[in-house]
Amino acid sequence: MPSQKDAMLAGEPYLADDPELAAEALRAALLSERFNSTSAADAQGRRAALGELLGEVGEGVEIRPPLRVDYGYNITVGPRTFVNFGAVLLDVGRITIGADVQIGPNVQLLTPTHPVEPEARRAKWEAARPITIGDNVWLGGGAIVCPGVTIGENTVVGAGAVVAKDLPAGVVAVGNPARVIREV
Repeated sequence: MPSQKDAMLAGEPYLADDPELAAEALRAALLSERFNSTSAADAQGRRAALGELLGEVGEGVEIRPPLRVDYGYNITVGPRTFVNFGAVLLDVGRITIGADVQIGPNVQLLTPTHPVEPEARRAKWEAARPITIGDNVWLGGGAIVCPGVTIGENTVVGAGAVVAKDLPAGVVAVGNPARVIREV
């Protein structure tokens, strides 16, 4: 029988209060705490903490604390990407962020899903769907990207937008729910 972690990583329903997952979440919380308390003057220490926390961090990446993650190891950040203060990257599922991405303050990338049925939620069942952010995307401050969304390269998402469905490459999208208002 597969472990709850295997089920989680496969995007299948899993029990969120599994002891193995709790231990990995604690690991991520401790590494996040270390990253978030690292001095801005200690670029090497900050980079080292990110390298331990995240699955992959490209060259020239800058992530400003505070940063919140579930596990960290499901997050890949491409080169030259900038993530501003207050990012919440809930990486129950894979989060792939391309190269040269600009992420505004307080952006949320949310992969977890929860059952609609109250009994299943009460029993702590969850699942996840991956998020993919293409190269050279700009996510404005406070934007929320929902589970399973892919945003195409060179797309701009306005501040406060809630992206619940895929966005194509080379567009500007705003609102709740986010809708394309023009091409770039």
